[in-house]
Amino acid sequence: MIDETAEEIADMQTHSSSVVAVKAARALLALTDEEYPTVEQYQRALERNSSALTRANPSHASLHNTQRDIVSTVADADPESVARAQELTTEAVESVVDRVQTAKRRAAENAAGLLSPGDTLLTHDYSTTVLSAIRQAAEDGASLSVYVTEARPRYLGRKMARRLAAFDSVDTTLIVDGASGNYLPECDRVVVGMDCIVEDTLYNRVGTYPLAATAADLGVPVTTLGSVDKLVDSGFAFENEHRVASEVMREPAEGFDVANPAYDATPTRLLDSVVTDEGVEEF
Repeated sequence: MIDETAEEIADMQTHSSSVVAVKAARALLALTDEEYPTVEQYQRALERNSSALTRANPSHASLHNTQRDIVSTVADADPESVARAQELTTEAVESVVDRVQTAKRRAAENAAGLLSPGDTLLTHDYSTTVLSAIRQAAEDGASLSVYVTEARPRYLGRKMARRLAAFDSVDTTLIVDGASGNYLPECDRVVVGMDCIVEDTLYNRVGTYPLAATAADLGVPVTTLGSVDKLVDSGFAFENEHRVASEVMREPAEGFDVANPAYDATPTRLLDSVVTDEGVEEF
């Protein structure tokens, strides 16, 4: 199961970074059903499998932080038996999952408070936290219009548009990435998720930077949402991922290269606010 989860994360079959963190945490529970002769061997297995999960996507700060917390919780407790080490693993996984899911819910609730009835929004890619914020605002009675970019080349925006279309009070329009400048003048706010913020840089799905820059030029506020676990000061180095060329074009590239980065870097000076489970920070 752990190998399968690592492959799924590497292949980006699971797109939300919070979902990735939860899936990876739960994958470690497979170790609690196995037998180990010593505590040391169990801890080595835990560390080895946790490292494999983390390496599957080194760009996800929440994956890095939650895996580190699980491993360190078991190690710091210095368990006297394998059974106790496995109990600690289960407890740590449950704690991490609850923390991620609670943080996601609170961040969405905090963001929903920024959305007013009648607002027109533009969002990029697929973010479960953004989706939850819009759902919360809709349930609170707000009627919203939302433009959703396709987020090429994997078209994750289509998934977002389908989810939003299920809400009766949300008027959803899917647009191609390059058309965002056409629709931003109609918008009251850009709302995007976050992979992570490292110091003064937001890393998110590629296309976020030009969107934020255009919005800043037009005076449209940009808000990014995510758990506080995604804010990193030290101990984590973001690594961009370059996806396969076949996602961009199916036929072979003859005489030219195809670049397909998964993320881009947006200076936080282009943001108006960062919303986490701890509240709203305005710039």
